[in-house]
Amino acid sequence: MGARVMPGVRLLPFEVSMVNLHNRTMYVSATANHGVVNAGTRLLLFQRGSRVVGKYAGGNIHRGCLVGRVSGATLHWHYLQRERSGELHAGRAVCDLIEQADGCIRIIEHFQWKTRDGRGTNVFDELPLHPSVDE
Repeated sequence: MGARVMPGVRLLPFEVSMVNLHNRTMYVSATANHGVVNAGTRLLLFQRGSRVVGKYAGGNIHRGCLVGRVSGATLHWHYLQRERSGELHAGRAVCDLIEQADGCIRIIEHFQWKTRDGRGTNVFDELPLHPSVDE
């Protein structure tokens, strides 16, 4: 599944041996119909070598965690989350990593639930460290 490249963004080249996702905070900019994350969800990623772990919460998610590996412009992860309803749900995803013109990372997540029906695509954008005065 390839990402649609929009003006002002470029796919990270596959030759990139290591994308640094360490200490990046992401927000959800688009949610699939079968997705549970939303604009109130924040995802914090940590990386050591090719291994990635993350924690997320907010919106409909009480607490979630993920583990995965990055290779070039692709990130594979498995996730588990406790929703505000108290339900536990899990799934897996293959993600496209895109570097935007401002240097921030976009993650396009193609997910498949394991504990419920559904699949879809969510988009996570990195929160800039220093937003511009115009924002």
